[in-house]
Formats: sequence, structure tokens, C-alpha cells
Amino acid sequence: MPKNFSRLFLLAPGIITIFIGISPAVRAAEVVNRTQTIDELLSLTDATGANSLQVNYSVPTQPKRVREEKLSEFDTSVTANTLSLHAPFNQTIAVKAIGDEVDRAVGKPAESYSPLETDWSNGNEGLKSNRSDVREVAQLADDSIPENDENDDPMNQVTSVTQLSDVRPTDWAYEALRSLVERYGVIAGYPDGTFRGNRAMTRYEFAAGLNAALTRITEIISRGTENAVRREDLATLNKLQEEFATELAVLRGRVDGLEARTAELELTQFSTTTKLDGEVIFAVSSILGGHNARDREIPRIPTASDRVRFNLSTSFTGKDRLLTRLQAGNVVPFGTTNAGPTLTNEGRLEFDGDTSNSVGIGLLQYRFPVSARTYVYLAAAGNGFVDLDASAQLTPHLDGTAVSLFALRNPIYNYDGGTGFGLRHLFNDNFELNLGYLTSNGSDPSAERGLFDGKYAALAQLIISPSKQFRIGLTYINSYSPFTTNFGLATGSNLANSNGGTAVAVNSYGVTTTYTVTPNFAIDGWVGYSHHRYIGEGDGEVWNWAVGLTFPDVGKEGSIAGFVVGMEPKLTSLSSGVNLGSGNGVADKDTSLHLEAFYKYHLNDNIEVTPGLIWLTAPNHNEDNDDIFEGVVRTVFRF
Repeated sequence: MPKNFSRLFLLAPGIITIFIGISPAVRAAEVVNRTQTIDELLSLTDATGANSLQVNYSVPTQPKRVREEKLSEFDTSVTANTLSLHAPFNQTIAVKAIGDEVDRAVGKPAESYSPLETDWSNGNEGLKSNRSDVREVAQLADDSIPENDENDDPMNQVTSVTQLSDVRPTDWAYEALRSLVERYGVIAGYPDGTFRGNRAMTRYEFAAGLNAALTRITEIISRGTENAVRREDLATLNKLQEEFATELAVLRGRVDGLEARTAELELTQFSTTTKLDGEVIFAVSSILGGHNARDREIPRIPTASDRVRFNLSTSFTGKDRLLTRLQAGNVVPFGTTNAGPTLTNEGRLEFDGDTSNSVGIGLLQYRFPVSARTYVYLAAAGNGFVDLDASAQLTPHLDGTAVSLFALRNPIYNYDGGTGFGLRHLFNDNFELNLGYLTSNGSDPSAERGLFDGKYAALAQLIISPSKQFRIGLTYINSYSPFTTNFGLATGSNLANSNGGTAVAVNSYGVTTTYTVTPNFAIDGWVGYSHHRYIGEGDGEVWNWAVGLTFPDVGKEGSIAGFVVGMEPKLTSLSSGVNLGSGNGVADKDTSLHLEAFYKYHLNDNIEVTPGLIWLTAPNHNEDNDDIFEGVVRTVFRF
């Protein structure tokens, strides 16, 4: 018997049974290796709770239009974890890579194999992910595969393997090709006389080849098998079945066991449509020194606090997402407007918020596509413009990394949030439009409340991406706050966050940019301007700016170090008839600088530790106040 027999693939619903020809002298170690390979697949499904095992044939060379339509969908949510074996197709034999991978387990030389990789699809990509990176992925795909490539060439049937100029007798698949061409006539070549066996197949090519093979089988059956199938081949098949009877029995048993466990999981799983993930923050923080906004020394009292989030991501179609966030925390802010130890919003931590660890709805939102490039957001509770995917892509190296609220993003996004709606549309790889409307009193039917009769903020934003490394956002926000509601940007001086006892209409303008200079160095920054109209009183102007320098992967892959310098919102001018608490026409007289340093250490995929230091010069934009120093160590657990 030849040392290496042809492979026979028997396809049935839900399973591919693989016969692998080797010497009749099957060693016990080889059987063990095959069994271990199966055990490894089963252990993977046990570890992740996958409820199905399937074999997917991934074909990367789809037409450009199809690729763009798929890649432009900036959410790839799935409703179940699925173990997929992605095997690049080869025109010689469609599923050869799978057989080769099993052969690898029993010692066949690795250099003769097509690649096989294992990939786990884990549902929604995560709440903080930068979905605009999809454009970069699409561009990479376009760069690697020409739009009008050789896949579009028609193929011609050949009658002899010698007609294929790029196939040589020394090729490892030569005999298989010769048999398929000369005995069965199911191999086609290109008009230039080449076979191009090393490139991937398109789905159309595979369908054509499969159709030809099935047609040929039908012809053979209709004529009888006396002359079409040799007795030697039948004897070989029978011996292969006998030789691998043990392995086949083990495989059938494993599959039966897997089906039983899958059925059990389906009966006991939490939900077929919902995925649960969580984030827990432990923080140790303290004022290290300085005076508050009234020039009094701040007590140096270290605190330990926490914030807990559970996110339930539900998908009904595979492309939509209903996000329900349960949240609790006890992180008391260092200060707010004329309150707290610092008596100012400057220097607030990005994760502060105190509910005394009572659990509540932190975020409720439904997002769904109306086209391949357009998503609509229905915001029910707790939403900011960042949750409408309108800001994180402009400061990707700071948002979710910096330790202060000010250093995350341009403060003009903070005038209001809560209930409303939004839209995100990608015109192409270079232009993106964001629209949004949010109100914090949308559920209150009282006067000057409700969805459209009270406080609100409305956003229109254009994001321009000339390249994968550079992105700039042009932002306009119109907002209104009745005098009976809280007013401000949640950062900056007390005057910038005061309404003077009157309703305030605001028009804000922002320019935000991110530039990845190298893979290990990036710059994020912004400028924000807000015009305050104190209804019936006068006008004021508020400015803020920041520049962040970050160093991704410093020290360890996944870690990032950063430095931020900026000016938190400052009331730079005020009409003489307006009194915000410091006198008629009195604005902030000095300039406070916000300086921040942090290092997020990526311990593993689930744990990161970030020590940070914040230095505020002339707190509350008043040089009479001594500088404030704040320290924090933030530990984040994700699961």
C-alpha cells in the first residue's frame, strides 16, 4: 500500500468526517495525538461556553464592494459564541487544510501545509472600542487586494495537467491535480494557461468547482461504476475504513458528547440573545496638598472607593444592540461648583460619582442600523454624547486611559445628557457625521421639563480622516438650561459653571484632533469655545484647551503612558450687567493650568493598574489659591 493514501471526505449535516491515509502500521501514539486534538477542541468549547462547533471556510478575496459593505458595518455583534475553524481555500482541494492540520498532530512535516487558524467570536466588540477603526481595517484590506484582481478572470476547463504552465511534477499536490483533471475533468485553468494554486478561492469559484464535481459524480453514477471506479480504489477505501475504525468511533463519540453538552447549555444558558460583561474599579486617591477655591488648606485624607458596572448587551438581529447598564459606586468627587474639599470642578476624577453603592440604571440605549454605513441611537437614560459614539474616536489615546474627567475629551460635550437620540453616518472612509439630542429631564412632565421643553444639548459634528494616522473633528453644540436646573460643563471654574439665577442659552464650538505619529507615540488635543447668553442679563465667553502626549506599548504591550497639559473651562469675559457671584461683570481673573501624568499598566486582558498625578496651578483660575496636587491609583477589572 502506498505510504500516503488520498483523503476521503464524507460530508453530512453538521459534521465533516475526515479519513486520513497513512501507513497501515498505525502507532498507538498517533491515535493518542488525534484524540488529544479532539480533546483540545472540546476543552475550548467548555472554557468559553460555546454552544456550537462549526467549520467555516473563510474566503478573503471577495469583490471590493462586498468587502466594503461588510467592513463598514461598525458593529460585528453576534448572539452566540462560536468556535470557527477558518481554513483558506486552495483550488486543489477545498477542505485539504483541515486534513493537513490533523496530520500535523501526528507528525507530518509542517512545511507542506496550508495555514489553519482558530478564532473565537465573542459577541459585541465592547462599549469603549473605537468603531472608527473599521475604516482602517477596510483600507488595509483594499491595500492588500487590488479591486480588479485576477479573481475576475474567467477560467477554462483543461484536459491535461500539462496544460497548466505553473504546475510542476515536483509540486506536492501534483498527483491530486492530475487525477482531478485527467480522470474526473473538474479542474479549470486561467486563459493564460496558469492554475495559480497558491492564491485563495472566491466563493463563486468554489461553487463552480463543486457544481462540476457533483455533475461528474452524477454522470458516473448514471453510467455505472464498472469502468469509472477501479477495484484498487475501492479496496483502498475499505482498508482505510478498517484502519481508522477506532479513530472514527472516538470522533463519533466526541461529537455525540458535544451535541449533548450543547443541548444542555441551550437549556440552562442565561439568554440566547444577551451577553453580560462587567467592569469593577478599585481606587485609592487623596489630595496631596494645596488650597481650595477660597484659599483654605485642603485636608489630606486618603480614600478607598469603588465603581461597579454590569453591562447587558442584547442583539435581536445580530447587528443591533440593546445596552442595559447596572451601576453602583461610592466615589465622592474632590469638588464640585462651590462644594466639596476643593470647592471647584477642577481636578475631578473621571470615574467619580456617589450612589452609596446603591444599584441603579446607569445607561439604557438601543442602537440599530438603517444602512450599512448609518446607525441610529435611541437613548433612554444616562447617555452622554460619548455613548452616541461621537467623541471617543477623536481622543482615542486619552478616553478610557486618563485619570481626570477633563483629560478624557473636550468639555463642551458635557452641557447635558440623559435621554434622547442620535445618528452616526459614515459617508466613506474619510468623512463621518454625528448628530445627537440629549436632555436630562426627558421623563419629567413638569413645566420647563420633558423631552423638548426643558434643559437639552443638541450636537452636529463632522469628522474628517485624511489618513489612518490623522483625524479631526469639527463640533457644534447648542444647549439651553432653565434657571431651575443644574448648569455647566462638570469641569472648570465656578464662574464657568454658574448661571447667575437665570436661564442660559449656549452655543459651543470645538476642534478636536488625534495624530498617531508612530505606533508608540501619539498626540491628542482640542480647543473649545462657548458663548453663554444669560437670558435677559448679558453674555459671557468660556474657553478651554488641552494637549495630550501618549506613548502606547511603553514598558509592555497594551500599556500606555501619557502627559496632559491644558486649561480647564475659564470664563474669560462677562457683560457688565451679569453677576455670577463675584460682582457685576467679573470673570475669572487668572489662568489655572491642568497638568496630568499617568501610566496605565496592562497586567493582562482583564486587569490594568493606573497610577496618576494631577497638578492644578492657581485653582479656580485664581492665583491667590495655592496649587493643588492630587494622587490616584486606579485598578480596573474587566470580565
